Amino acid sequence: MATLAGIGMNISGGTRAAVPPHSSSSSSFILRRSHSYSSQTHRRRNTFISISENVPKQSRTRKCFSSISASSSDQQQQQQVRVRSKGGKFILRIEDTDLERSTKESEEAVLRDLSWLGLTWDEGPGAGGEYGPYRQSERNDLYKQYANKLLNSGQVYRCFCSNQELEQMKEIAKEKQLPPVYTGKWATATEEEVQEELAKGTPFTYRFRVPKEGSLKINDLIRGEVSWNLDTLGDFVVMRSNGQPVYNFCVTVDDATMAITHVIRAEEHLPNTLRQALIYKALGFPMPSFAHVSLILAPDRSKLSKRHGATSVGQYREMGFLPQAIVNYLALLGWSDGTNDEFFTLDQLVEKFSIDRVNKSGAIFDSTKLRWMNGLHLKALPTEELIKTIGEQWRSAGILNESEGLFIEDAYKLLEGGMNVITDAEKLMSDLLSYPFHDTLSSSEGRGILEDGLPAVAESLLAAYDSGELLAALEEGKSGWQKWVKAFGKSLKRKGKSLFMPLRVLLTGKLHGPDMGESIVLIYRAGTSGIVAPEVGFVTLEQRLKSLREVNWEAFSQAETATVAAP
Repeated sequence: MATLAGIGMNISGGTRAAVPPHSSSSSSFILRRSHSYSSQTHRRRNTFISISENVPKQSRTRKCFSSISASSSDQQQQQQVRVRSKGGKFILRIEDTDLERSTKESEEAVLRDLSWLGLTWDEGPGAGGEYGPYRQSERNDLYKQYANKLLNSGQVYRCFCSNQELEQMKEIAKEKQLPPVYTGKWATATEEEVQEELAKGTPFTYRFRVPKEGSLKINDLIRGEVSWNLDTLGDFVVMRSNGQPVYNFCVTVDDATMAITHVIRAEEHLPNTLRQALIYKALGFPMPSFAHVSLILAPDRSKLSKRHGATSVGQYREMGFLPQAIVNYLALLGWSDGTNDEFFTLDQLVEKFSIDRVNKSGAIFDSTKLRWMNGLHLKALPTEELIKTIGEQWRSAGILNESEGLFIEDAYKLLEGGMNVITDAEKLMSDLLSYPFHDTLSSSEGRGILEDGLPAVAESLLAAYDSGELLAALEEGKSGWQKWVKAFGKSLKRKGKSLFMPLRVLLTGKLHGPDMGESIVLIYRAGTSGIVAPEVGFVTLEQRLKSLREVNWEAFSQAETATVAAP
């Protein structure tokens, strides 16, 4: 999974902002690509972490923590947080120490999605940087180095408990209605006992010594003051028995050695802050500022999950959404610039974002609004670019044989009003080319058209086709159609709805749709140009009129009457 220092969405570990260690006040922060902070806000809302205890000083194996200060140092107060356009950096880190869940394919998907969204990282896989390597699987030696440092200082100890013993501890705690914390069996073991187990080759983990009393408090940049009692935690594992570090240890070492100053992540990571703060202090690392953003919720206010629909950026790309619309919408989930504006480009988001306008409450993911917003971004594209994109969509979907030309341009102009996502173009074109004549007349609304003299209109239409008048008019395009239909209506003494509804049903097979004249002209041109792929099953204008000759109107009307009379 990836931890980002520059994306306004949560992918695993959250967002990190960084500044080179031991830098002067003129150094630039490395921070998220789509967000900015004001130095005034940073000074006003410093994160602080403190631990207080009322226990006597103990031996080296159980050190007391009187206080932890996160961002109140002179150095951090003097630093100015700046956005990308003023020298900021976007760091991408791949968190892949979970060997069962992390694959090369999942990493490639993350990189591909970020690139598609327009979020290009300055440091990370493929880009390099002075704080690499940027895959946690390539940083194991570093984790072991710091784990051994904690072991030598007595801040961690070897735990030889078997899985069975740990399960028994949990069961006992459950029976006593206590938190399922480690009992500290190996916390006070003698050196002889440890060496004995090592000689046996007994597997062991590294556990961090947690103070038994006291509390930890942080001033989160979004949530304000948050505190925990330390007796609810217990000594936690930092290195597994297979030599792999656990998440909280990895990210703490990484954030410190990569000079991360701001950790911005989902609120579900808030409990991890307790463990990470203890590790920061034990290793003597400066504490970053923390900001925990609310989760994105489903319409029923439950946590958004796969059962609510698409769950990855790649899926939304396949569904026809634009990257700029996805970024815009996600940025507005829980944040606003203080106005009623909702349409933002990426550069505008970079300029306007400030963390003090992030809401504490969870935001509802609204698919309908996302489609609407995508429609805005779709229409904001240059017309030439959009026509090219839509044309390629029609060809890649196997509907048309070509992706550019006059037919594509005219079809786009006719159908653009119904497009909110690119894939909408497929259904719109398929609907235009379809001819559901019999299904339409079988409907209750179609029956009314049938009873309003439809057979007579069909007879006159076929006569106009046989004489060449209709085809000559269509060759002229929309203007030719308009002149012909006016004369045709006059000959039938019909106008308005009584003229256009029968013609629409006879020529398009439908009761509703886009502009009828332009639709029929396109249908005619589609049949003569061969632009429609054979497998689509397109019914040409010639074939439609041929089928009208074969309609037994009297039998059709009787069948409709029988359908109405049936119980």
